[in-house]
Amino acid sequence: MLIFLDTQILMVTTDRVSAFDRVLASVPFKGQVLNQISCWWFDRTQHIIKNHLLKQVDPIAMLVKKCTPFRIEIVVRGYLTGTTATSIWVNYLKGIRNYCGHHLPDGLKQYQKLQHNIVTPTTKEAHDRLISPAEIVSENWMTQEEWDYCSSKALELFQFGQEMALERGLILVDTKYEMGRDSNGEILLIDEIHTPDSSRYWLAATYQERFEKGEAPETIDKDILRNWYNKNCDPYHQEVLPQAPEDLIILLSKRYIQLYELITGKPFEYPDEKILIKERLLSNIRKCPLIKPLN
Repeated sequence: MLIFLDTQILMVTTDRVSAFDRVLASVPFKGQVLNQISCWWFDRTQHIIKNHLLKQVDPIAMLVKKCTPFRIEIVVRGYLTGTTATSIWVNYLKGIRNYCGHHLPDGLKQYQKLQHNIVTPTTKEAHDRLISPAEIVSENWMTQEEWDYCSSKALELFQFGQEMALERGLILVDTKYEMGRDSNGEILLIDEIHTPDSSRYWLAATYQERFEKGEAPETIDKDILRNWYNKNCDPYHQEVLPQAPEDLIILLSKRYIQLYELITGKPFEYPDEKILIKERLLSNIRKCPLIKPLN
C-alpha cells in the first residue's frame, strides 16, 4: 500500500502474497519480514547505488523519496530455475535458447548454476513480458545510457548480495530490482531489495548434494507457495484457484522469519498482540519527524 505525501511516499507492506498475476494468500508476519529485510539491505548497499529509503517508520512501513520508476524490472539470475511464464527454466524447457539476449547452450539441467550471472529484464505491464536490452532501447522504455547504468548496478548489487548470503549459509539464486529517478533526476534503487518475495534463496549446505541427485534445492522463499499451486492447479488459466493449506502458509511464514534471522543475524521481534497493527502504525507515523502531522 502506498500513501503519497508530497515528495515522499509511505510504503506499507502487507501480509498478502502474490504470484501468477494474482493474490494467492495472506502469510502471517510477511509484511514485517519484507519491510525490515529491505531496510537492512538498503542500508548496506548504498556504496553501490543510492536508494529511496528515508526512514523505517514502523516494522511494516518505510518512508521513501517519491521517484518516477522505469517500467522495467531488472531481473538478475545465477541459476537455471523458475516456475512462472517468464522464468529461465520454463522457457528453456520450451526449447528457447535466446533468452533476453543471452544464448543458452543445450544440455543444461534444472537448478544448475549458470556460467555467470545474467540480467534478464521484463516489462512492467498487466502481464510481465520478457524483453532484450536492445528492445528496451528500441521500444523507448529506457535510453541506452539509462539501461547500461541500471543493469551494471543490478549486477553489482546481485554479486554483493550473493557474497553476503553465502556468508550466512544461503545462495541468492535470482532477484529483481526496480529503479527510478528522483525529483533531481538522479537514478535510485527503489521498491524492495533481496526479500523472499523478490528473490529466491536456497540453503547452501545441501545444494550440491541435492543437485547431483536431481533433487530440488531446499528453498526458503515464495517458491514454497508457487510450487504448491503449480502442482495442484493451473494458476495462469484457472479462474478460481484452490486455497493453499493452512500448514503450508504456516511453513512459509516460518521460512520468511528464518530468512530474516539468517540475513540480519537478529532474532525476529514479534508484534505485541495487545496492540492493533493499525493503531501502532498511526502512532509511529505521528512520531516520525519527517512526516507532516496527521489530523
